[in-house]
This record gives sequence, structure tokens and C-alpha cells, in this order.
Amino acid sequence: MKWDSTTYRLTDRGRFLMIAIVISIVGVAASVAAFFINREQFFFSWLTSFLFWFSLAAGGLFFVMLHHLVGATWSVVIRRLAEAVMSVLPFLGIAFIPLLFGMHDLYHWSHADVVAQDELLQWKSGYLNTTFFVIRAVVYFAVWTLLTFLLRKTSLAQDAGHTPELEARFRKISAPGMVAFALTLTLASFDWLMSLDPHWYSTIFGVYVFAGAVVAVLAFLILAVIMMQKRGVLTEAVTIEHYHDLGKLLFAFMIFWAYMAFSQYFLIWYGNIPEETLWFLHRWTGSWKTVSLVLVFGHFVIPFFIFITRGAKRNKSFLSIFVIWMLLIHWVDLYWVVMPTLHPHGVHFSWIDMAPMLAIGGAFLARFWYTLGAQPLVPVGDPRLEKSIKIVN
Repeated sequence: MKWDSTTYRLTDRGRFLMIAIVISIVGVAASVAAFFINREQFFFSWLTSFLFWFSLAAGGLFFVMLHHLVGATWSVVIRRLAEAVMSVLPFLGIAFIPLLFGMHDLYHWSHADVVAQDELLQWKSGYLNTTFFVIRAVVYFAVWTLLTFLLRKTSLAQDAGHTPELEARFRKISAPGMVAFALTLTLASFDWLMSLDPHWYSTIFGVYVFAGAVVAVLAFLILAVIMMQKRGVLTEAVTIEHYHDLGKLLFAFMIFWAYMAFSQYFLIWYGNIPEETLWFLHRWTGSWKTVSLVLVFGHFVIPFFIFITRGAKRNKSFLSIFVIWMLLIHWVDLYWVVMPTLHPHGVHFSWIDMAPMLAIGGAFLARFWYTLGAQPLVPVGDPRLEKSIKIVN
């Protein structure tokens, strides 16, 4: 991997793109085999993997819009990486297609005979029906694709020369875009995750999913920069000050995730309504209880006391281990949300869980790296770039 420090462009992308493509091909082959071996397990594993990589892309879109709305300076040098992450979002619509073929395996409300015998599902059938489900998914991806396209187009136009009109355009896209993002992500979390158990509901669930997505994308951005700097890329542009800022933001959203998780649990425990408590009871049964405790301590308690220090946010060796752990625990979180529907009596890890992770993950990383290499690694036309490089906490 080589790059030109004057133009901020990669002159040699290395073998990462080819490796990612090969990983995806192997994952697709393994996924095909998994489908024929255990169809139901395959679709639940595919849903978990899809949501993991989707949450990174969605988090990237949020990061870019937030950057423009608040007019941040420190994150200018990170913006292009976040744009490359969000650029994968439209292509994840392809990875969503298998879930449409697995709707009857995933969602009980998609069976007409089940709905006919369940009064509650009959009341919800105006929203929970296959036709409307597909229409909503198309609308979600259309909104995300439009926002991604407009932000990326404006960003590349800025490289040719910054104008006040471009700065205003960023905000005109991001302001309504943030509202649309909040609505679509919330509804998508209801559709794809919460409706796995159609009798259960939580008005805070969308925020819970959002918080996890932001934690994941911040961890991914930190890891991406560390890996690139180990190969001599962005060594002067991204400093320890940027790691510190990313670390502070990650720490904040880690606490926010915990706050949402506890608030959801506490209100349901306090209300003690059977339709609500059943969801948590399933996750306190058998070996799921262990996973629940792993999330409590591994996603918040232990990371909180370790990462609260200033030094932890400025040590790249520690950060690389920490963010890998946060990405792993994010996958565990999604697994904990999805899999008790299929295995209510206990955890049942399978090699099938990894096949879709490789298939979707390889394609995700390939698209990310291709997009990143097709443009300067930093927004060279941004007037705040020099200040961003020299930022000091």
C-alpha cells in the first residue's frame, strides 16, 4: 500500500481489495451450503450478519451528517473514511434480498394461518404484512441511497474548489436528512428486529439500535485509521488528537447505549406487563442468561472503567484491542436480539453464523476500500482541513 502525501491519494491500494473479494466469494459459497443444510438457521444467521454490517454503514451516514450539521473541525480528516463507510449502504440493499425469501422462516406474522388464530396479530396486520413490509424496505433504502448520493456528490465537488454554496448545500442535505434518517432507522429496527416477536413492543428500541450502530462505526473508523497508519498512510494527517476525539465520542455513545438498554429494561420490569416482560425472560433462560451478563459487563461496565481514562484514548496499541472488542460485542448484542427467537431455550452457536458474516463482510470491505481509493483520503477542498490536521485537545 502506497500513497501520495501531497495529493492524499492512494497510488497503490495493495492486495486488500482482492482479499476482501475472495473472502466474500468463500462466504457466499458457504452460505449456499448452509441454506441447503439448515434453511431456518441460515436465514437467522443472515439477518444477524446483515444487521451487523448495515449498522456500520448507517452509523457512517449519521457521522457524516452530524459532522456537517455541527460544523466540526476536528473530524474533517476523518470525514472521507466515514463517507466510504456510508457509501456501502445502497449496496446492502442487495444483501437484504435473501431476507425477503426467508420472511416465512423469520417472521411469524407473515403466515396467514397464524394471524387468523391470533387476535393481536390481526390488529397489527395493517402494518405487519408482507406487501407493506417490502414497500417500507424499498423506501428505507431509497432514502438512504439518496442521502448517500447527495452527500458524496457534494463532497467530491468540494475537492474541485470550496464555495460557500457547497457548505450551505451540505447542511441543506443533512438537516432534513437527519430527520429522515431517524424515522427510517427507527421503523427499520421495528420491522427487521422487533417484529421477530410480534407480540413484544418497545418505543425505545429504535434508539437502542441506533446507539449500537454509532458505537460500532466509531470503533470501525478508529481501527481503519490504525491499520492504515501501520502501512504508512495518513501518518501526518491523523494525529493522536483525532484518536482522542474519536475515543471520547465512542465513550459517550457507549454510555448512551447502556442508558437506552437500562431504560428499556427498567421500564418494562417496572410495568410488569406480560407481553413486554416475556422478551426479557427469553433472554434470561438457560445459557442466554450468560450472554445477557456478558453484554452488561462486556459492553458497558468493564469498558467504562477502562476507557474513562485520558491515556486509554491516546494509546493506539490499547485502542486497537479495545475497538476490536467493541465490534465483537456489538455482534454479540445483535445475536442476543435475534437468535432467542429461533433458540429460546439456550445459545446455539453454529458455523452457519459465520458464513453470512464472511459473505456480506467481504463485500462490505471491498466496496469500502474501492470507494476510499477512488478519491483523496481527506477532503482536500475543505477550508478547515489544515486546522483539523493541527487540532489540539
